[in-house]
Amino acid sequence: MARPPKAPLRPLTEGERAALDQIARAGSERADRVARARALLAVAAGASFTAAARAAGRRSGDAVAHLVARFNAEGLAALQPRHGGGPPPAYGAEQRERILRSSAARRIGSATGRPLGRSAPCSGRCAPPRTGCRG
Repeated sequence: MARPPKAPLRPLTEGERAALDQIARAGSERADRVARARALLAVAAGASFTAAARAAGRRSGDAVAHLVARFNAEGLAALQPRHGGGPPPAYGAEQRERILRSSAARRIGSATGRPLGRSAPCSGRCAPPRTGCRG
């Protein structure tokens, strides 16, 4: 006989149940969010963690147990993916936006054929000469 879960799923509110249903049925939603929503709905319907994992297309009942504990603490925010390991992000949101804006400006500038910023003068060894070559 299976042992009872350490952290059983708390009762879902109507709003949470409706949001989980919508996410679980959405075709345009991220696959990991859909799987998490399906697993939570299966547990709410009375399935074991292992059965809920299988219903969501996953293998690990332990992952469902962690998801349930996270859902109990955070609510629907538990469906969002978190940092998956590796080195910490090097840039903040503001810096990423600035980098994306500058790279978009470079792509637009290169499409017009104008030289971008300060380019090194041509050494004369390029064959055929580059577009915008000042050598």
